[in-house]
Amino acid sequence: MKDKASGRTRVPGRLAALSVLLTLALGSAAQTSQSSRTSPLDRFIADTVSTTSSAPLPPEFDVQRFERMAQQLVADRNVPALAMAIVHEGKVLSARGYGVTDMQNARPVDSHTVFRLASLSKGFASTMAGLVVNDGALRWDSRVDQYLPDFRLSDPHASQQVSVADLLSHRLGLPYNAYDRDLERYVDYRTLTRRLSTPTLKCQPGTCYAYQNVAFSLIGDIVFAATGNFYSEEVQRRLFKPLGMNDASLGLEGIESSPSWARPHVRTRGGWVSVSPKPTYYQLPPAAGVNASASDMAQWLIAQTGHRPDVIARPLLATLHEPLVDTPGEMRASWRRERLSSAGYALGWRVYDYAGQRMIYHGGAVQGYRGMIAMLPQRELGVVVVWNSESSLPSGLVPTILDSALGLPEGKWLGIDLGAVDLPDDEQPQSATAESRIARTSRPR
Repeated sequence: MKDKASGRTRVPGRLAALSVLLTLALGSAAQTSQSSRTSPLDRFIADTVSTTSSAPLPPEFDVQRFERMAQQLVADRNVPALAMAIVHEGKVLSARGYGVTDMQNARPVDSHTVFRLASLSKGFASTMAGLVVNDGALRWDSRVDQYLPDFRLSDPHASQQVSVADLLSHRLGLPYNAYDRDLERYVDYRTLTRRLSTPTLKCQPGTCYAYQNVAFSLIGDIVFAATGNFYSEEVQRRLFKPLGMNDASLGLEGIESSPSWARPHVRTRGGWVSVSPKPTYYQLPPAAGVNASASDMAQWLIAQTGHRPDVIARPLLATLHEPLVDTPGEMRASWRRERLSSAGYALGWRVYDYAGQRMIYHGGAVQGYRGMIAMLPQRELGVVVVWNSESSLPSGLVPTILDSALGLPEGKWLGIDLGAVDLPDDEQPQSATAESRIARTSRPR
């Protein structure tokens, strides 16, 4: 039921009690030791969620039709390849690959072909941090400089105020995309983190939003400081392996050593041409370092929709998915303009009101790759689409699927070339030609 005054969905009956318990859990279970995952509170929450059915999908929700749409996109050579996963109520409805890994050396893509995820990686970073919080080795309100003594902003007082939650929700007070341009010029990550002390702050930490890549990736250093283990190793051990994400990896070496991986493509006058993966943003594993297949992403969706509490506790998911800062600029482009009534950023995730339904979302783009992940928690539905080119046409698959799940009239999302419109921060392609884009208000992700 929609509350017109607040614009939020009111939850009746038993779920209202659950929401109160979840609120309490944010200050307890998600901030304390790992043993809290099996506490009586957690068990009650798990039992309540498991006995509360999600809204059923409409009869016209046709997975095979969506698969045909994906196949048509590659058959028409709009994109060289894409991978798509759809899950509902903890079950995989579809996890397939389409097209070829390389237009110049065509090999078919399947459900285990690996794509670069770009900024979809940020959800892995916040979840990894949350596991460390549950261990008791970190708190969301921990000061960054407690773990990274050399961390500096231009305002010494502000440097001492930045929390882990501020870092993961882009609320440091820095200008948008601080030092992404220098990263594109192959300046190393350590040099760039030291330069964070230079820009004049837009606001005090915790009070305004500006999307970051370099600063966001400090969470990897914090994980190392808190655990004594490298970030990439912890992600492999605590997320990829237990979730059965067997194709997933981090970094350039990870994708290039995969048995099957989709090469990035750029458009030329002669059509799509494959290029080597650009290494720059691989310097930032938390912000943009994950590689994964459709099979992997189906398991990630299942976990993020609450069906793997043995790995990611439900109270932690509630914390990760709670918006901390408004991002109204995200509602301007393409389908967002027609479907969204609010937008915010949580911990490594965007949170939208999509036609009255809460949607957890993120987009991503680097040279030759793009992707989108979206979840409707009340429907226990999750969708991922990733592809190996800078075309924005496949972006229309996600709202098409969401509209069908909600019984909405289908928009013409796949009938419009979205490349001519402004895109949100994390969906601007990062490439060697990003210099001109970086000058825009919406900078590359």
